[in-house]
Amino acid sequence: MFPQRWLILALAWLALVLSFVDRLAWSSVASSAGRDLGLPLVALGVFVTAFYSGYVLSNLFGGIASDSIGPRLMLTLALSGLGVSTFLFGFVSSVTGGLVIQALMGLFAGTDYATGVKLIAVWFERKDRGTAMGIFMTATSLGVVVTNLFIPRLLASLHWSGVYHVLGGVTLVGAVLCFIAVRDNPGGRAESGFQLADVMDLFHDRNLVLEAISGFGAMWGTWGFAFWASTLMVRGRHFSSIEAGMIVAMFGTGAIISKPLIGLLSDRLGGIRKIPVIVCLLSFVVALLIFGTLETTLQFRILAPVLGVTAFAYSPLLGAMVTETAGVSRAGSSAGVTNAFWQLGSVIVPVAVGAVYQQTHSFHAAFLTLAAGPLLGALGLMFVREG
Repeated sequence: MFPQRWLILALAWLALVLSFVDRLAWSSVASSAGRDLGLPLVALGVFVTAFYSGYVLSNLFGGIASDSIGPRLMLTLALSGLGVSTFLFGFVSSVTGGLVIQALMGLFAGTDYATGVKLIAVWFERKDRGTAMGIFMTATSLGVVVTNLFIPRLLASLHWSGVYHVLGGVTLVGAVLCFIAVRDNPGGRAESGFQLADVMDLFHDRNLVLEAISGFGAMWGTWGFAFWASTLMVRGRHFSSIEAGMIVAMFGTGAIISKPLIGLLSDRLGGIRKIPVIVCLLSFVVALLIFGTLETTLQFRILAPVLGVTAFAYSPLLGAMVTETAGVSRAGSSAGVTNAFWQLGSVIVPVAVGAVYQQTHSFHAAFLTLAAGPLLGALGLMFVREG
């Protein structure tokens, strides 16, 4: 069973990597595709909002489904649908069509996180769960690195539509692997104990409500930066797209290192989650404010990995807090419900930052807007009662 649980974790991780590369690809192709579709700067974030509108809805239902019908089937269906819709986005020739398909991509992508959390809750004991969550959540950071290192180079060889065709095909391969190798639980039996009525109880849990508020603010900062940093550096600091992509990739690299380490540290300290998350979020606020004042490429390259640590290290512990608050039988549902609320930050922030920059043309004002999110997250978490 020991090797198998790590195989299950690896496949859940792979699914999340593919999901994040598919969703973040727009940040690299937006300028090129925007010209083809006739989109002004302020409207580039609208496609991101369309994606996350679908994403939020599917978190709610996908998390419940992973508890009721099993994570293996949900993970396979999610990747299959995401692969097909990502491939189809490469044929988009109108804004309306693009918005519809981005929403479909979001609907399929939204179950990957909750399903992965469910698999970790079932296959790993609490004493190892922080470490497993830390490894699992490196997928989001690696998604940032892969997107910003390879998509600009792929775009140099292919039309932006070809980029989406490649991504869709790779995602479908991932779906096949998950169908073959993922198992719902160590015993291979259908899980019992979940009732739909249990989901309603989640909305009355004080700690879960506060954790949802905290994640909303945290995701506002993290994904607002991931989606806008490259464009802001190109427009506000006149960097090339490759230079900006390298800096954002370094941001993701810092996160890859920090997530498993903070998860391991939390497990070794007896499962302490709350204090490390608050420290990460407050450090994130400070790093964003400093980032908004920088001017040179060297300065950005030095701070980007540090910013990445603060922007992502909180995520495995916050995810573990949600699972431990709700219990294993409701792990998928609690992850889906809270992540749906968290991602409202991702829905709102692209348009909010775009509007601020459009009105002020201030690089610093855009990062001040981003910093407001993790500050709210830290404040909300201070009132959580950690068991």
